[in-house]
Amino acid sequence: MNEMTRIVETADDLLAPVTVPVDAYVSKDYSVAEQDRLWRRTWLQAGRLEDIPEVGNFITYDIRGDGVIIVRTSETELRAYHNVCPHRGRRLIDVPAGQHNARGKTANFICGYHAWTFNLQGRCTYIQHQDDWQGALTEERTSLGKVQVDRWGGWIWINLDPTAAPLAEFLDPVPAMLDPYGLQNMRPRWRKWIVFDCNWKVAMEAFAETYHVFSTHPEFNDFGQFRGWAHNHGLHTNIGYEAPKGMEEDSGKLRVGTGDARVTTAELQNFTWANANTNTTRTLVEAANRLIDELPEDTPAMDVSRHWIQSARATDAARGVIWPTVEPSHTAKAGTAWQVFPNFQIGQAVNNMLCYSAKPFGDDPDKCIFEAAVYELYPEGEAPETNWEYTAAEDWPPVLQQDFANMAAVQQGMKSIGFRGTQPNPYMERSVASLHYNLAKFMGVGAPRSTS
Repeated sequence: MNEMTRIVETADDLLAPVTVPVDAYVSKDYSVAEQDRLWRRTWLQAGRLEDIPEVGNFITYDIRGDGVIIVRTSETELRAYHNVCPHRGRRLIDVPAGQHNARGKTANFICGYHAWTFNLQGRCTYIQHQDDWQGALTEERTSLGKVQVDRWGGWIWINLDPTAAPLAEFLDPVPAMLDPYGLQNMRPRWRKWIVFDCNWKVAMEAFAETYHVFSTHPEFNDFGQFRGWAHNHGLHTNIGYEAPKGMEEDSGKLRVGTGDARVTTAELQNFTWANANTNTTRTLVEAANRLIDELPEDTPAMDVSRHWIQSARATDAARGVIWPTVEPSHTAKAGTAWQVFPNFQIGQAVNNMLCYSAKPFGDDPDKCIFEAAVYELYPEGEAPETNWEYTAAEDWPPVLQQDFANMAAVQQGMKSIGFRGTQPNPYMERSVASLHYNLAKFMGVGAPRSTS
């Protein structure tokens, strides 16, 4: 590496060109060190509240060798425990083979090894031949280990560090920017996961910038080209698109096409539904298909956008789906997606969202567990029942398959002796540099270096 480079010291340094070293992506030692330095010290998105709606409902969450049980203990309270019996270390809840996690409902947790039993508050209520321990088995020594747990946006968040700062402090400024979208009111339309041949960072970075859209997804160029951006916000980042003056709402996910906007908007919506199955809903698609009949040919794009959104909003309202109102100026500032450090992305809109997550697959730096879920608003009681489905790469929507092709190829290419390190676009891919800038604070190595 050029001896004139220097380690990036402030977020402002990310405004200029930087290089990211490859160890964070390919080093086995780095991957192993992540468990203690990263995953056990940061807040992690671990599930949705609607997955545990009743007292006794639980889900599990695994990150590397650590397992967590999250259980609803009352109408208003959640608790989380290390998924391990304090007796001999057996996992209390086994994840069924081939499943994303374990889900269920119980009045207590019973260890399958020696039947030690724990109530929902984590206290041990049964130990066979307890007197044999001669009084040494205190409540402290027999209770389940507690894990920090909190909620925001309809998600459950956990932190393995008992001294970690509160979730609200960690997430700032994400809630202020995304609370207007009412994410907690959305429900999943589909949830898919896969074990993929790349590092978890490669997977997250594939969706954390817009620079790749022009070349990786060229089909979308027929509907207009918007210049993308990425901004740093402390631990987190967001990405979005510039939009023409007066069409700030088009900087979000509800976008009209170019040319005859009536026609191209419908084409864009139908293409997106068929090939991505994300970032839209049937209501939006059908409202777009009506545009050619409801508006004259010379309608300006700004008016097409306004009519299309108002028409879809009214259709949904008639069936009991109420969109939140988000001012165009806020939409422009919020962008299209937020990258919540370290491994969660929320792609928000007023009536749907697309979320990604990735985490390590064992100690192998060349593999990860990749997850994607599409959410939308439904009438009360009409949301579909969904589970996480393991889905082979060829069975994902075609647009996502295009991203997958990059992810595996990047992981292979980074191992080349000829690769000198990642060089993210300072304007459009700042989210990539920001991730490694913040990872280095936890890991102690791998900070980007200035090349300007």
